[in-house]
Order: sequence, then C-alpha cells, then structure tokens
Amino acid sequence: MKEFNFEKIPIVEIANEIIIDAVNKGASDIHFDPTKDDLKIRFRIDGILSDYGVVPNKYKRNMISRIKMIAGMNIMETRLPQDGAIKSKIGERLLDLRVSTLPTNNAEKIVIRILDYSMSLAGLDNLGFSKESMEKINKLIRIPNGIILVTGATGTGKSTTLYSILQKLNTESVNIITVEDPVEMDIEGINQVQVQTEIGLSFATVLRSILRQDPNIIMIGEIRDDETARIAVRASITGHLVLSTLHTNNSLNTIERLTDMDVERYLLGSSLEGIISQRLARQVCPHCRIKRATTEYEKQVFRTVLGKEVNEMFIANKEGCEHCNHGYKGRLAILEVLIMNDKIKDAITNSAPKNVLKELVYTGEVVTLLQDGLNKVLLGETTFEEILKIIDLENDMTSYNDDNLKTNLKIAEQAHKTQAQQEVTTGPTPTIVNPDMKTQTNQFNVETIEL
Repeated sequence: MKEFNFEKIPIVEIANEIIIDAVNKGASDIHFDPTKDDLKIRFRIDGILSDYGVVPNKYKRNMISRIKMIAGMNIMETRLPQDGAIKSKIGERLLDLRVSTLPTNNAEKIVIRILDYSMSLAGLDNLGFSKESMEKINKLIRIPNGIILVTGATGTGKSTTLYSILQKLNTESVNIITVEDPVEMDIEGINQVQVQTEIGLSFATVLRSILRQDPNIIMIGEIRDDETARIAVRASITGHLVLSTLHTNNSLNTIERLTDMDVERYLLGSSLEGIISQRLARQVCPHCRIKRATTEYEKQVFRTVLGKEVNEMFIANKEGCEHCNHGYKGRLAILEVLIMNDKIKDAITNSAPKNVLKELVYTGEVVTLLQDGLNKVLLGETTFEEILKIIDLENDMTSYNDDNLKTNLKIAEQAHKTQAQQEVTTGPTPTIVNPDMKTQTNQFNVETIEL
C-alpha cells in the first residue's frame, strides 16, 4: 500500500501521481471506493483488482472534487451519476481517460478507465492471435459486403480488435464511416460520428444518414437494439461491409441473440458473414513460469478437447519475479472465429432448432474458445487455471460426445481441486524452471502529465 503525505503535498500532485502510477503499472482502471472512514484506491491490473492506497476521510472530498474537475464534471452535483474524460500525456504517449462517478451512501465512487491505444495502433498482426485465427480474420475482412461481429463481455478487447481491423481496411480507395458512443480513438482518414441521444442523434438516426454518404465500410460501435440490428442488416445486403460488436459469449450465442431480435431471418441468414468471439486470459510470465505434471482431470480435458496426451504443462509462479505480478504479465486474446457457410445460413433462414444449429456451428472448421485456450496453455502462454476462469468448461464440454465423460470429469475434477488446494498451502512441485525466454515489456519513461 502506497502512502502519501497529504499534509505537505497538494491534492493536485497526489492525484497526478496516482494516475501516473496506474499507467506505469499497466492498470486498465483506477477505483476510488468511498467508505465511512476513508477513500480506498484500487488498481485493476491484468483483470485483477488490488489495493493501492488510501485517502484519509479529511481529504476524501478534495480528491473526489479534483478528479471531477479535471474530467470536466459538475463538482457541485453529487446526487446523480456523471461521465467525463481526461486527455493526458505521459512522455510522448497520449492516453484517453474515461471517468465515471456513482453516488453511494458514503460518497461518490469514481472509476477512471485508462484507454491505451498502443495495441490498436500496432496493427492487427501484432495482437498475438494464432496463425489459424489470423488467416480466418484476413479472409473475413476481404469480403466486400455483409456483417462481421466481434463479440464478448465488457473489457475483453473487442474495441482493440475492431479498431485494428479498421486500421487495416483504411485505404485511399474506401470510404469508412463509424457511429460510436463514445468515439474511443481518433483515426485519420475515417469519418467518425459521436452518438448524442439527448438531442435525438441515436445509432439508428445516424445509420439512416450514413447510408446516404456513399460508404464502403460502416462500423457500428455496438448493436444495442432491434432497430439498429435491422438497419445494419439492410446496409450489409445493399453492398456495404458492416462491422460491429455484441455482448455475447460465443458464436452460437451470437446467432441466437440475433435471431431473437426483430430482424427478418432470411435477411440475417444472407447478411451474416462471420463472428469473432473473444476473451482475455492473463499471460504467464516467461521468466519465472514453472512446469508441473498434469492432474488426471487436466489430462482428461486435453484428451477430450484436443485429442492429445499431455503429461506436463506450465503454471504461474505465485511468488513472481521482477518482471511480473504474481507470475503473470499482461493478457492475451482467446478467440473463436466462425466463417459462415451455406448450411449455417440456411439453418438461420429456416429457423432450425438450437441443437441442429449447434452441430452445424461446431462440427465445421471452427476452433472453439476452449480449444484455442488449451492450445495456448500447451504453448506456455497462459495457464489451465486461467482458462477455467474465463470459459464455462462444463457447458463447453457437453458438445463432445462421450457417455462416460461427465462421470470421469467429476471424479478427476475433485482430485484436481484437492491438488490445487495443496498448492495454495505448500506450493507446486516444479519440474522445470524456464528463465531463459525473453519477453517484450511496455515500460516507458514518465516525463510530463497534462491534466
């Protein structure tokens, strides 16, 4: 826990230092949690929240007011939620900070989201996708018209993937228009529209106008309602490539969500071209990772899902090293890329039942989220425990036809939990320590911050 001298250091400097520290540590969010006695500060790093520091009760309101002020909020309004933004510069690195306040019984809770666009600017080829996933994505974005969806929960990297695709498609010969809420990243050469629902400028309103602007490619920040979905579908069948996001878990859930919307099935079946489902898993530190023997449960999962006999795998060293945070450093994408074929399109059009649709989706060439995750475990990029956190293993395993599988998994899972509990108390028994691999870090020198 970091301590600040609030008696001697101005609150302005302390607020700046908190933001600088968060950026240096690779945090995605800063939480200011009010309690009766103080204001607790927490950083979310690689998806995990951890305590950073405390603002005493005496200075709590000053800190909240300072952050609201630099975010352009009304500091006198404490009864309603507010949204704001901070444009900051750290060294030569420009960052966009999104600020949200929420009234609670103790004071206003503040969350600052740190939007770092370095991954998007690096390009699609530098996102760490597998070779197979990259080939499918490149094939999808060469399609002249239709809908391509990037799906996943909040904070799974959908915007990063979408902006990277736009960067690749952004050439002199095409007219790209986006409609977003909010516009997260300014891209030269692309026409970006900010939704303003308070004045009637909704997704649907903007989309109707966009179709009269001679676009080749349309990007919709998110398909939120039936009307937006209908306009997106109609735009795609009139010769436009439409890119958007949806909050769904995988390819099958995405198709089900779209068919539940008030969109004509024959239009949806002919327009939907591909689905990129995405999750983020913590990346194991290559400097201090260790290898151990797999449990019977883990062996059973690898056998069933990948058809491989895996006797040992890398796990995180919980003690960590100078390069990481408790054995992990950064996050990587776990992908499921589905390219629609005629059979799936016909099934959507003809209102096929879920079990038929599921069989068509997952008996083709698609690599599921579970398969991609386990392949990355074998490569030593992440751990089996991380895959268990982000993927509903029991649900995903039901697509594998094995009468004895559930029974075997239940027995093996109990043994796995017992071993995991032993590792918590005594630590794993390492067989190989692998400190030789090198990794790139995203560290940078802090020179200035403009707030």
